[in-house]
Amino acid sequence: MKISSEQIQQHLSRDIKPLYVVFGDEPLLALEAADRVRAKAREAGYTEREILTVDSGFKWNQLALAGSSQSLFATRKLLELRIPTGKPGVEGSEALQAYCDALPADTITLISLPGVDWRAQKSGWFEALDRAGVMVEAKIVSRKALPQWLAGRLQMQGQEADRETLDFIADRVEGNLLAAYQEVQKLALLFPAGTIAFDQVRDAVLDVARYDVFNLGETLLEGDVLRLARMLDGLKGEGVAPPLALWAMTEEIRAIGKIITGAASGKPVSMLLREARIWGPSHQNLMQQQFKRFTLLQVTEAMRHAAAIDRMVKGLIRGDAWDELLQLGLRFARNNTGITPARTVRRSSAQVPAGQPVLF
Repeated sequence: MKISSEQIQQHLSRDIKPLYVVFGDEPLLALEAADRVRAKAREAGYTEREILTVDSGFKWNQLALAGSSQSLFATRKLLELRIPTGKPGVEGSEALQAYCDALPADTITLISLPGVDWRAQKSGWFEALDRAGVMVEAKIVSRKALPQWLAGRLQMQGQEADRETLDFIADRVEGNLLAAYQEVQKLALLFPAGTIAFDQVRDAVLDVARYDVFNLGETLLEGDVLRLARMLDGLKGEGVAPPLALWAMTEEIRAIGKIITGAASGKPVSMLLREARIWGPSHQNLMQQQFKRFTLLQVTEAMRHAAAIDRMVKGLIRGDAWDELLQLGLRFARNNTGITPARTVRRSSAQVPAGQPVLF
């Protein structure tokens, strides 16, 4: 049984199961989900607590021993198993499957894992955990979902804000959910219950956004040029190497070119997505929705521009690579009205002559 970290509270209000596995890439949500399981276990009388951490010296027979042993002073126990790497290995895989086949009585087991990729989720040990218990996934909160998440957190402390205010907060805390949580808590200390005005939030919320360079491509695909500009500025401030940002953008542009070319020849888009190495349902859906907005000419010009930026990064031509990356994004992406920003910005000095071949 798999649920999200946001559903765990509702689930625990009905019952508590003998096995919970908390995993995912969002530390705050994973920590909150595990805390709720611990609190429910204490409430249900599981007063003893034992913690096992899988490190270099860990022996997997300790798991079976911990499950079979009970304290003289407690009849119910919460057993926590933490696997920081998310990779139990061959011995650990066998031990976990054996443990799931015979869960100990009067024991609630809480297993904590980091993010687990789709390959690991198809492994025998992960499927055994899925069959035996409740899998609680702490997913990254995307930028689109962040305003709703913020609204829910504000509601929990008796406050609310309009969409403009929520979007403003989201822009300043994107990619840093722990800091977002702290900023929301700060609003509860600064202002009374009720509606919070935009002017109040503007002066109170710090800019603590953190950006993932691997999200640049999807932002370019969405055509959100304001967010793209913020991301590039943030990545520059965090010391990300320009070649990495260039790679993330050109990989998306190259993929769009492949899909446009393949679709024109009659190939199914589902096959083209695999060939272009577009993984993940959200990315695939976004590509299917957006690739028709672009033309092969746009892709070709963008790849020429990217080639010039690559030469600039290598010191072969003069210029500011980060400025040119922004220009590349503005020239290629489109805003919400469908107007190509390239018509309103200067022609980049890094343009490569039109005769140069471009490959995608």
